[in-house]
Amino acid sequence: MEKLIAGKTVQVNEEGYLTNFNEWNKEIGEALALEAQVALTPKHWELINYIQTEVKNESPLSIRKIGKSGVVDIKDFYALFPNAPLKTATKIAGVPKPASCI
Repeated sequence: MEKLIAGKTVQVNEEGYLTNFNEWNKEIGEALALEAQVALTPKHWELINYIQTEVKNESPLSIRKIGKSGVVDIKDFYALFPNAPLKTATKIAGVPKPASCI
């Protein structure tokens, strides 16, 4: 289905995750963060870039893996994305919802 985000029509699934990463850009990420009530900081962007790189390398994501990434520890991850951190971070990053998220 289609959704207008940051003035651009993109394809999303029923949960609002982009289905085509090539449609993602920084403005869409910012708009998705606003929807999730997350004020993006440079640390958020560092983590978003890490998530995107991991997904591009077909590496499965988990909270534990992100906590060991060297980008943030688990406590900081929850501080950056307080409500469902992995779901929220991946949605903002424009990547599919991880299999580890129910």
